[in-house]
Amino acid sequence: MKRVLLSVILFVMLSATALQAQGNYGIDFSGYVKMDAIFDSRQTVTAREGHLLLYPQAEVLDAKNEDINAQPNFNILAVQTRLRGTIAAPDAFGAKTSGYIEGAFFGQANANINSFRLRHAFLKLTWEKRSMLFGQYWHPLFVTAVYPGVVSFNTGMPMAPFSRNPQIRLTQTLNDKTKLILAAISQRDFASVGGSTPLRNAVIPNLHAQLQMSSGGNVFGAAVDYKKLRPDITNDGTVQGLSYLAYSKLKFSSTTLKLSGSLGQNLTDLIMLGGYAVKATDDGTIDYTSIDNMSFWGELIHGKKRQLAVFAGYTKNRGAADPVNGGAVFARGSNIDNVLRVAPRIIWNSGLARFALEVEYTKTAYGTPDANMKVQDTNSVSNLRILFASYLFFKNNKRSTL
Repeated sequence: MKRVLLSVILFVMLSATALQAQGNYGIDFSGYVKMDAIFDSRQTVTAREGHLLLYPQAEVLDAKNEDINAQPNFNILAVQTRLRGTIAAPDAFGAKTSGYIEGAFFGQANANINSFRLRHAFLKLTWEKRSMLFGQYWHPLFVTAVYPGVVSFNTGMPMAPFSRNPQIRLTQTLNDKTKLILAAISQRDFASVGGSTPLRNAVIPNLHAQLQMSSGGNVFGAAVDYKKLRPDITNDGTVQGLSYLAYSKLKFSSTTLKLSGSLGQNLTDLIMLGGYAVKATDDGTIDYTSIDNMSFWGELIHGKKRQLAVFAGYTKNRGAADPVNGGAVFARGSNIDNVLRVAPRIIWNSGLARFALEVEYTKTAYGTPDANMKVQDTNSVSNLRILFASYLFFKNNKRSTL
């Protein structure tokens, strides 16, 4: 793995040298070194050795009727250390041309944590009133203009959509305040249950349309997202999902307010509650139904160099669109009714360094799903995460930016 990484870095540097020989083109490196020190008051549902927290684990009682999962946990990691490359290239197709590569040492799974993982890689062509993006980037439901700025790498999951996907994206400027975003999307690291195969076998990519308006730092937007899966090619059963998103960001001098809400179907790939299940049929055929969720989050931020902020989010399992009655379930949190989170934070910036302290309280209601996958007879458990993070940012020059 180290040889592969060194080869990639060497190739990029040689390519940058070749481009610079042709003109003021090449690649500018930037990124940061980050350390996270994490304490959890309870065992949690996480990824990468506890780094990415979703919610606390459910109660598991031992012979003494004591909860086995009511035990604390501690860890220190630096796997979010990140390297970016911003590429400047000659104009092409009558457009300004740029590119972007970004990776971190998060790995693709717990088994290869610390290994280099591709986050973003794309070509971007920009004309006067439109741009085209080809490659891997944030899913459009993760709105880069309005997303949770929490210290935790969960970035508001599972209340806020989170995914990076290979895609073709068109951004069309309608006027000086409004733009339309259209995208055709596949799946790679962030995929539905069963991996990317169910989406590929459905032939139709994940389709997305979004309208975004901005003025004076304020942002408003709404989006609709369509996804179709074919989980098993031995039958014709498919599961379709429509999801809706609305968001806003309001700026008041040194204070910023962000708000977002969504109604979603089968959003496992966005690291949210829900998924799909085999639904009950009278004729014995196999067909599927989506398991839906509703989510809201908000964030209030004050200051910049010294920042005080608080994030609050809530998500609820809305059950299946059709009765399941014991059919196979392919979902995240099918025994969860809701998740609530409140996370205040303090951030200190000094030069290129940053210290951050965040306290994250997450409460989850577990229960038993009924025939329509709505969770009944709930019992809530809570986790308190205390997170301290340090950053050192770097950038080699200011030749090109995206």
